[in-house]
Amino acid sequence: MSLVLLGVLIALGLVVLGKNVPQFQKFPQIRFVLAVLVLALTVAVSTAKVVPPGHVGVLILLGKVYGTIPEGVHLVNPLANMELMSVRTKEVFEHAEAPSKEGLNVALEVSCLYHLKSSEAANVYRQVGPNYEEVVVKPQFRSAIRGITVSHEAKDLYTSSRELISNEIFQDLEANLGKRGIVVETILLRKVDLPKLVVEAINAKLAADQQAQQMRFVLDKERQEAERKRIEAQGIQDFQRIISQGLTDQLLRWKGIETTRALAESQNSKTIIIGGRDGLPLILNTAPAGGSPGK
Repeated sequence: MSLVLLGVLIALGLVVLGKNVPQFQKFPQIRFVLAVLVLALTVAVSTAKVVPPGHVGVLILLGKVYGTIPEGVHLVNPLANMELMSVRTKEVFEHAEAPSKEGLNVALEVSCLYHLKSSEAANVYRQVGPNYEEVVVKPQFRSAIRGITVSHEAKDLYTSSRELISNEIFQDLEANLGKRGIVVETILLRKVDLPKLVVEAINAKLAADQQAQQMRFVLDKERQEAERKRIEAQGIQDFQRIISQGLTDQLLRWKGIETTRALAESQNSKTIIIGGRDGLPLILNTAPAGGSPGK
């Protein structure tokens, strides 16, 4: 708008004051042509607005916000001003000292990644202004850190529960900043500093828990091995019972006959067959162990 006013003043100056210039006195129409050209050029420059990548333009006319334009070249009201607002991802870093649930003072380094929602840029500019990070984001971030930390024990900040705490901070910020047009992307809990005695106590407890878990694993393994042996013994017992039930007198006699026949037909032994009590022959090998047959 200021550029348009400047163009109008220059054009008026050419028209009003140009008549006193000797060069314009011979051709008075020239100053009118120049005034029109200056005014037209000024309006053209004021009408074209360029929004760089990763930004939106907030249009302001006569002190009133009336819309936004995306990145690129746009033709707008020449009397309107444009304020650029970034919609790229930004990081806000906070080094905070907050009490834990037990009252211990904990030093934290936390960062938040966020970006401005392009469709809400006009409302943010109208309600907060271009410095919304200092006015809204940082105070809400500090409040969320302290509010979540005080509800957890110090060991939670030092162990795997850190991710849970980060998620709770994220949810708190998302609820408070989301309604203002600010999108929270992620929360990074970078560093936690606890008193030395607390760290040693936590490490000792973690070591004891690890040993207890290892002992439970060993006991479970021994119980499984004992169960395996019991099942194996039961299987052997069942096998023996089945075999003993199947060994009838008739089967034993038949196996004896088969064995006698095999020995009698063998070329590698000399046998003497004597009748047994049950009608089965008794087999005597007359060859001494490792030697020739006896006389």
